[in-house]
Amino acid sequence: MSESLPVMYGIPNCDTIKKARNWLTSHNIEYQFHDYKKQGTDENQLKNWLQELGWEQLINKRGTSWRKLDKKTKAGMDIQLALQIMLANPSIIKRPLLVLSDQKILGFNEHTYQQELLTK
Repeated sequence: MSESLPVMYGIPNCDTIKKARNWLTSHNIEYQFHDYKKQGTDENQLKNWLQELGWEQLINKRGTSWRKLDKKTKAGMDIQLALQIMLANPSIIKRPLLVLSDQKILGFNEHTYQQELLTK
């Protein structure tokens, strides 16, 4: 993947991903899309994200994938368990994750995208 283009990680049928992709397109911002379902997840990349962002930020606790976990798993969640769960079920990763050359934007917020992508 090109180093200069932002990379959006997610799942194409996710409503939040659709909003974020539409925003980028409407503002003529080129990007690459990494589909967790088709392209998988890279363990080393996930480890880096976990170190940088923390599992509490990366795991989507509002989604059905989180709700399907048993209470013991949720209660015992730590960085190692989060890694295993994200590798097995990438749908549990909060979306989108937009990786720019120098930062990561987790989730979609129009104001944040505008600040980070249009004012630099």
